[in-house]
Amino acid sequence: MVSVEKAVIAKINKAGLKFELLVDPAKAMDLKTGKEVPLDDLLASQEIFEDSKKGLRASAANIGKAFGTTDIGKIASIIVKDGDVQITTDQRREMLEEKTKAIASLISKRGVNPQTGIPHPMDRVLRSMEQAKVHVELEKRVEDQIEAVLEKIQPIIPIKFEKMQIAIKIPSSFAGKASSVVRSLGTLVREEWASDGGYICMLEIPSGIQQEIYTRLNDMTHGQVEIKVIKKI
Repeated sequence: MVSVEKAVIAKINKAGLKFELLVDPAKAMDLKTGKEVPLDDLLASQEIFEDSKKGLRASAANIGKAFGTTDIGKIASIIVKDGDVQITTDQRREMLEEKTKAIASLISKRGVNPQTGIPHPMDRVLRSMEQAKVHVELEKRVEDQIEAVLEKIQPIIPIKFEKMQIAIKIPSSFAGKASSVVRSLGTLVREEWASDGGYICMLEIPSGIQQEIYTRLNDMTHGQVEIKVIKKI
């Protein structure tokens, strides 16, 4: 459960009535952008208020009239997504900084310099975003902002998104554990189990995370993994 001291007010006017909840500011923004957020991570209290500062609770009759349900999860989702979350200026600035870094990190991992085939470091992407005066939207998903940001920074740094398909072969001694990890690293094109118990697959990944994947699988298999680039897309 979220501490009341760290919570902010989420409010909505519905059916001519006012309803408020006490919520974690960051989790509320996650919910607004479409992420799934456990109720215990979102709410500081499962009470629905008419006025949270005065401690005035909304009546069950008014809640039912406005929302057509008394399910706190459904009501919280409506209030947060459709209503107003009263975050402070400092909280907004901090969350915008985090979202900006998340966007830059994703672009760094997915994008490469077409002149060298090497990813741009995250710091370089951040500097180009600042130079291009990129406007990051707090209530919009990171994924949904990538294309617009890329368009803004391309005149400043040469960058393109490139994918590749890699073939991976893992010996039987590491196959069980490693196969589940491999599936989380990219898009699985195909997989099979060899007669000796080894694991073989083809994976589609952003070119920018190629070295990261190599390092992770080598560490996991003590260097006994075989990886080959099949093609770039």
